[in-house]
Amino acid sequence: MNLAEGVTVQEFEPVDKAIEDGHVSKQPGFISRQAAFADGKWAVVVNWESAEAAQASMDSFASAPAAEEFMSMIDASTMSMTRYDLAR
Repeated sequence: MNLAEGVTVQEFEPVDKAIEDGHVSKQPGFISRQAAFADGKWAVVVNWESAEAAQASMDSFASAPAAEEFMSMIDASTMSMTRYDLAR
């Protein structure tokens, strides 16, 4: 996803950390979360115990009260959530 126009990485980082600590990490099946950025683009990888846990979190994320500030700081039209299976 892209950050919203005028939002800096320095402004967004604490909001991203807050959504991890206050919402994502509390979802059933959560294992870990990593965020990375380059050139105004932000990527997040979240590991889950199961595909069902991942899907449930994805389905509820954008409407979660804790995600309101996070969503206001990104260009929502560029946000994409995709579930991948680990390759071993």
